Amino acid sequence: MRVSVSAAQADAFYTEVLREGVVWGVKDAGGFPAPLGADGVRAMPFWSLRSRAERILEAVPAYAEFEPVEIPLADWRTRWLPDLGSKGARIGLNWSGMKATGYDIEPDAVEQALASRETPHP
Repeated sequence: MRVSVSAAQADAFYTEVLREGVVWGVKDAGGFPAPLGADGVRAMPFWSLRSRAERILEAVPAYAEFEPVEIPLADWRTRWLPDLGSKGARIGLNWSGMKATGYDIEPDAVEQALASRETPHP
């Protein structure tokens, strides 16, 4: 079975943010980007590693003026995900490539995926 690049990036997102304890966004003077998707729904991109966010800043001209911003995972899960969900926005997971594309997922589905991957502590 062949896994899509977007699926692989999403899988890496969950694994890496749980391991690292942080999520990376990008921000400029106007704030965090949340472009409209083809279906008319906004998606705010986040990355699991600073290096992933930096690759987009270097590769995609529309993101050239943005700076990486570190967000503690606990804060992102308790504040960002519910807030973006209440606004009807989706979460862009580890967007990649020359057009900064990838999976755009409902915030509650992101939280469910993270919760299901957490290892229980004795």
